[in-house]
Amino acid sequence: MGITQPVHRWAQQTPERTAVIDGAAGTTFRELRERVAGFAGALRGLGVGPDDRVAILALNSSRYLECLSAIPWAGGVLNPVNIRWSAAEVAFSLDDSQTSVLIVDDTFAGLVPALRAASSSVREVVHMGNAPTGPGMHDYEALLAAAEPIPDANRGGDDLAGIFYTGGTTGFPKGVMLSHDNVLASAMGGLIVTAAYRLTPDARVLHAAPLFHIAGFGVSLMTSIVGIPQVVLPFFDPEQVAATIERERITEVFLAPTMLQMMLEHPKFADHDLSSLRLLTYGASPITAALLDRVLAALPGTALIQAYGQTELSPLATLLSPRDHLDADPAKLRSAGRPCFHAEVRIVGPDERELARGEIGEIVSRGDHVMQGYWNRPEETGQALRGGWMHTGDLGFMDAEGYVTVVDRLKDMIVTGAENVYSAEVENAVDAHPDVAGCAVIGLPDPEWGERVHAVVVLYPGRELTAELLRAHVKTLIAGYKAPRSVEFVDALPLTAAGKVRKSVLRERTNQP
Repeated sequence: MGITQPVHRWAQQTPERTAVIDGAAGTTFRELRERVAGFAGALRGLGVGPDDRVAILALNSSRYLECLSAIPWAGGVLNPVNIRWSAAEVAFSLDDSQTSVLIVDDTFAGLVPALRAASSSVREVVHMGNAPTGPGMHDYEALLAAAEPIPDANRGGDDLAGIFYTGGTTGFPKGVMLSHDNVLASAMGGLIVTAAYRLTPDARVLHAAPLFHIAGFGVSLMTSIVGIPQVVLPFFDPEQVAATIERERITEVFLAPTMLQMMLEHPKFADHDLSSLRLLTYGASPITAALLDRVLAALPGTALIQAYGQTELSPLATLLSPRDHLDADPAKLRSAGRPCFHAEVRIVGPDERELARGEIGEIVSRGDHVMQGYWNRPEETGQALRGGWMHTGDLGFMDAEGYVTVVDRLKDMIVTGAENVYSAEVENAVDAHPDVAGCAVIGLPDPEWGERVHAVVVLYPGRELTAELLRAHVKTLIAGYKAPRSVEFVDALPLTAAGKVRKSVLRERTNQP
């Protein structure tokens, strides 16, 4: 089975049902199959053959969703490009993966001359925007109109589905190789928990998180498998998300915690009727206890799911189910849930042995969802997959019932005065202050303590707070040595396109003389 199979299934069974809604335009499953087969033919005409890489650098759109199926339909391999990258970073990913065809929309068409100059691998560029197509590019709709539809290449199993590049916030990004089996195993594992909320006649999923990210891609794949209409926003905007949920009667959405916070704080949030929303999945970065409490209070009729994983796991490892969110046990509510049906998860020490329940170690996972490896990086692949387990680089513990709590990234753990401090614990304490809108905790070099706990804090508009008062607050919740020794107040935190705080940027900025 491959990721194009849902296109065939729903074009056969519900051909006139709406598959995609993009603004005022709608596409049926029959039309989707025709367009996918046609654009696959166009790609074949541009020279795309088995295992050739095709990149997409674009905002979310119905055409983006078509490309996610048309590229493997033509026999190619997906390379969804991070929309936050510079031209140099994009060019690196194109050449590193030897991508031959690049697809851009209006937002990124202006980068094409620079990318052509910097990349030696790209032969053809396709423009899938609505503005006039510039020189040296093929128009998407013109290609589609002239192309002959082709049969599906029927890729599946261990065939490479895509190369998903990791953030690139430290050093060069790594290309994560995911097969069709990898992404389908993860999607099916997620569907087992969420099927009851999706298999209804009125179900509609909203894409507000970026489709290039493995989380957005994974939600799209799960949605395709069960044949639910997909409503597309080009990018996340808190007002537009709330308005679209109300207008389109959206029943499901995936949002990162930072997106949730922006929605709750938007002055028009309460003006919108969100009663249609049955399922909210959050993930891609940790959520603080204070924010989760606010979400539970603001959306009492919506079931919540927390998803934990990473690109290398296609992406799911654990889920905190809707039932778990109703549990009175705060420790369970603050966990990342239990391993999905497709995933084995353990907590191991430096010797790779599984630790006792409650002990903190590295989270590792194995199963059909684990990546094939890093593109052209055999040594790093071997290190990450040693012993047959994917080493996530996350620290956590598992309780007696199998619930996994993530305490920090291994690289983000702060060692101060020979004591281990987990940034997530400090962030929870800082975020619990009523004046704090958001925060990130990092370790900075310190001549006395080795490292010191440093908090970068965003306050709500009009609020005032001193470092001394914030430290005093934190000490009422956690041990004194964990409290920030230094505090920096900023207007905003640097975020990735997926809503994660870029802690490497904070470290570099804070360490500047």
